[in-house]
Amino acid sequence: MKKTTLTIISCLFTFFIYSQEEEMQKKIDSIEKTFKYEHGSINLKNGIGKINIPNGFKYLNSVQAERVLVDLWGNPKGENLSLGLLLPENQGVMSQTGYVFNIEYDEIGHVEDDDADDINYDDLLTEMQKETIEENKERQKEGYEPVTIVGWAAKPFYDKDRKILHWAKEIKFGKSSINTLNYNVRILGRKGVLVLNAIATENELPLVQKDISKVLDIVQFNDGYKYEDFDSNVDEVAAWTIGGLVAGKVLAKVGFFAIFAKFGKLIVLGLLGFFGAFKNKVKGWFSKNKNPENEEEPRELEETVAQIEETEKIEEPETVDKEL
Repeated sequence: MKKTTLTIISCLFTFFIYSQEEEMQKKIDSIEKTFKYEHGSINLKNGIGKINIPNGFKYLNSVQAERVLVDLWGNPKGENLSLGLLLPENQGVMSQTGYVFNIEYDEIGHVEDDDADDINYDDLLTEMQKETIEENKERQKEGYEPVTIVGWAAKPFYDKDRKILHWAKEIKFGKSSINTLNYNVRILGRKGVLVLNAIATENELPLVQKDISKVLDIVQFNDGYKYEDFDSNVDEVAAWTIGGLVAGKVLAKVGFFAIFAKFGKLIVLGLLGFFGAFKNKVKGWFSKNKNPENEEEPRELEETVAQIEETEKIEEPETVDKEL
């Protein structure tokens, strides 16, 4: 095959790849523009209190948050998925880097904190890792990849005065080369806990740790919902204490949800990565095959063309085209 022909085909390949990248970026930009963010003091829809958005952050209400979690990030639809999303001001929900806090409320009862000073978190981690291995058998039966708890990304810490518990786990999802950051914050109230889960990868841990102090004090429970408003005559006590919250006995759904959401996000954004990687592969192929007499060249070229034709047949993710 003549070198001039290879050059022409190389240019066509490059044009195709760049066109796909540009089209995808346009769609992402158009999606981002549909969201309306809020600042200041936000009343939570269930009446338990409000959150005060710190400087440098923005808030997306519960209706829009559910669209992000379900339509864009691929999570299954369910009740009370979110009271809203909290994210840095300079970041969008489709950003490839950064993190998002999903806000939820779980009315599990009044969490007693008497065990907070007695917990051995290393032993607790070992037990959680063993249980996860057993739980993976059921996950795989249902078609999910196994989850591995690698270790603490940030060891659990409980502020007894402010009734705030936070910790972070490093989790491996299937065989992914990028570990997931599962950063959890629980603010204890009279009848349950306000949940903030950071949706991120392990690479964003330094960023989350840098900002976490700004997030811990954003919740203000209304009178009647504060921890000190607990009335033993009428209120139920939660089945688990501080150790149970960290172990995820009660909030297992919430914890897994955070992992799944991030990977749903990565799946959508991975299309851009695919086109970029494919473009580099094609460029590399042409740079290595400089001998026009190479007998393998036509066959490799045909395979490359076939791959491109196949990508054209793949339907774009339904979530990208959905009107928000």
